[in-house]
Amino acid sequence: MRKHLSLSILLLFFTIKLFSAPIELLSPDKRIKISINIKDRIGYAVTFNGDSFLADSYLQLNLDQAKLGANAKLIKKTLSTVNTTSNPVIPLKNSRVVNYYNLLKLDFKGDFSVEFRAYNDGIAYRFITNKKDSITVNSEDVQLNFNDNVKTTYLETGSFKTAYEILYRQDELGKVNKDKMSVLPILFNTGKYKALLSEADLYDYPCLFVKAVNDKSIDAVFPKVPLAFGEDGDRSKKILNEAGYIAKTAGKRSFPWSFLVITDKDTQLAANQMVYKLSTPNQLQDTKWIKPGQVTWEWWHNAYVYGVDFKSGYNQDTYKYYIDFAAKFDIPYIIMDEGWAKTTLNPFEPNPTINLQELIAYGKQKNVKIVLWFTWLAVENNLNIFETLEKWGIAGVKIDFMDRSDQWMVNYYTRVAKEAAKHHILVDFHGAFKPAGLEVAYPNVLSYEGVVGMEQNIGGGLATPNNNLFLPFLRNAVGPMDYTPGAMRSAHKQDYKPSWVNTMSIGTRAHQLAMYIVFESGFQMLADNPFNYLREPETTSFITSVPVTWDETKILEASVGEYIVTAKRKGEKWFIGAMSNDQKHDLKIETSFLKPNTNYKITLIKDGINADFQAMDFKRIVKPVKAGETIDINMVKDGGFVAVIELVK
Repeated sequence: MRKHLSLSILLLFFTIKLFSAPIELLSPDKRIKISINIKDRIGYAVTFNGDSFLADSYLQLNLDQAKLGANAKLIKKTLSTVNTTSNPVIPLKNSRVVNYYNLLKLDFKGDFSVEFRAYNDGIAYRFITNKKDSITVNSEDVQLNFNDNVKTTYLETGSFKTAYEILYRQDELGKVNKDKMSVLPILFNTGKYKALLSEADLYDYPCLFVKAVNDKSIDAVFPKVPLAFGEDGDRSKKILNEAGYIAKTAGKRSFPWSFLVITDKDTQLAANQMVYKLSTPNQLQDTKWIKPGQVTWEWWHNAYVYGVDFKSGYNQDTYKYYIDFAAKFDIPYIIMDEGWAKTTLNPFEPNPTINLQELIAYGKQKNVKIVLWFTWLAVENNLNIFETLEKWGIAGVKIDFMDRSDQWMVNYYTRVAKEAAKHHILVDFHGAFKPAGLEVAYPNVLSYEGVVGMEQNIGGGLATPNNNLFLPFLRNAVGPMDYTPGAMRSAHKQDYKPSWVNTMSIGTRAHQLAMYIVFESGFQMLADNPFNYLREPETTSFITSVPVTWDETKILEASVGEYIVTAKRKGEKWFIGAMSNDQKHDLKIETSFLKPNTNYKITLIKDGINADFQAMDFKRIVKPVKAGETIDINMVKDGGFVAVIELVK
């Protein structure tokens, strides 16, 4: 009896030790370690290269009847390794993606689990509930406590209603306005390491916003569920009443992943594919009809075409002109933005200045398809519009002004993606929150806006090279981004003038061209007036030669907010794009990515000798190049560089 009692005490001791000692999860390369402590809450710490990075961080899902994570009782833990490869339907970075990580699943009393993943370039976790009935989520704690003081690069907003077109700010975390919040993604810098925070696999749940707590900590805030709506003009709804909770949802489900890309190399921030790797895979059986590509866009210059024999505007002759231009350069789409319809409320009735069916037929003759603009409200009130658009022969839609990311609106995106796919319609979301996995499950979603893009230079001059040089490391690092590049009137900031007739960009011509390689979007716009492209065939032929999908991407050199050099391969061709902030940068890159003992030709466009004061100045050079040779990239302030390297046969 005494032996049995002693054995029982010994087993109890080891059981207590097993479930009270930190549980460790290492990345495959062992550089990242997550240590999970389960006491009064589920806490965790992270080290990188042996250095403490996160300390005493914790997570908790607060339901109306339980706080999942508070005094949690661990039942089971499961460790496993996953190493798979897949081929994205729309490969904006790489046509083959390796998903290699170590997984820890913790099952708790109360029908819930927490999963952690450790990648070589970051970490992720999510809650999973296995409850019989639906649940109400009052709030969620996403508490990050850094070991050291951090600087942050963020997008500040005082409201959950936002178009996400916000300029980046940089500051010490302790100096960030604690009465306001930041949308995701957000970047943290300890001086030695950087971490990009965002989320993935977002369904039936609101978007995560973060608030600064002190100089080392942040916590989460979420928009509440809207209960009642009122009129708010022709393109939105006003929220009149909100619930006290952030979501009502199924009891059996996995929740969105929160993830951190953690690195000591800025190149890895821009190269990461964490959202793709964490998201629900493609849900569409037939994807052959999904054709990403370049798009002409009339709204940036208000359809003020010139050098023609007709009166320009949102009319039949002007749109035929766009179709002719697109056909000349093998551009597969034109967009007809606000102005094509008689009103913003009725998506079925075109403006009397156009004959839409004739334009569709005219485009079909020239292998050019049409994308139509709508407000989200018009689509919501007429969800059968997708069936009609398919019958008409429309290729895609640009849906605008959502400006929210509560649970209702997140579900709206999902409903639109599904319904559009059912009728073979491509989707470009504007006034949109960041990509968070919907575009992986429904690859007919080709792009999202929600960024300070060139639209902000019609009247404000906000899209500057300084802001542009944050985009590859933050917003575009989590998914496609509709920046709408292609300006042919280039200026430095001191020379910029707002205009909707002769719209300008800030940055050199080479800076603008590089966007087609550096920035990722399944719909890549040509924003400028066709006449401006036609009179400059050197740059136009380069723009229209750049693919929108790729076989391989390498970030060769990068520094957040300062410069980036991106190399992308399509077949046997390599494209290089480099962009600079408002400082001069001289870089050298090795061409070791080329095949050895092979003859190549490089065609490059770089900042001209006078581009430091005349942003329009550029130089085009064609010369031979071989693997291992060094390429000099000399960028003036606001500058850039592009090149295409192809085999000499």
